[in-house]
Amino acid sequence: MHSIEGSKTNSKLTFGKPRREDGAGIWALISSCQPLDENSMYCNLIQCDHFRDTCVLAELDGEIVGWVSAYLMPDDPETLFVWQVAVSEKARGRGLGIRMLDHIIERENCAEVRRLQTTITIDNDASWALFSRFGKSRNARLRNQPYFMREDHFDGQHATEHMVTIEFARALERAA
Repeated sequence: MHSIEGSKTNSKLTFGKPRREDGAGIWALISSCQPLDENSMYCNLIQCDHFRDTCVLAELDGEIVGWVSAYLMPDDPETLFVWQVAVSEKARGRGLGIRMLDHIIERENCAEVRRLQTTITIDNDASWALFSRFGKSRNARLRNQPYFMREDHFDGQHATEHMVTIEFARALERAA
């Protein structure tokens, strides 16, 4: 875990790769962050185990307060796809979402990443704000288009998801 002092109190905020043992806690965090889609606890266990190198867990004094699940696209390793971002109410207002995204893309296994993608429903103001701020912080272009359609892909049961692509000007530079 990478440690950073908390900005609101003397709390200790840490970022790191998840472990299988974190799956249940991550599932509980996601469940508390409505309107995020809840996956099965098994899904979160698989993410912690198989995709740990591109996921990040944030803890505040040892309590799980943030989670980003992401992976490198199998057919395009220059694209990091962000599946889900969750931030506990206890940790909001600290810029935690952007900090977790930064933590992932600064890892060695993301050295060739040239773009970040995610899908967002049109009414998810928090996600639009997060990814817009993230793109701006990286001087990157953000574009979007409808991707998973309400009727075609969700049988009318879920709002259309827009594919958001953040193109970086060049491969991300690594800190020395």
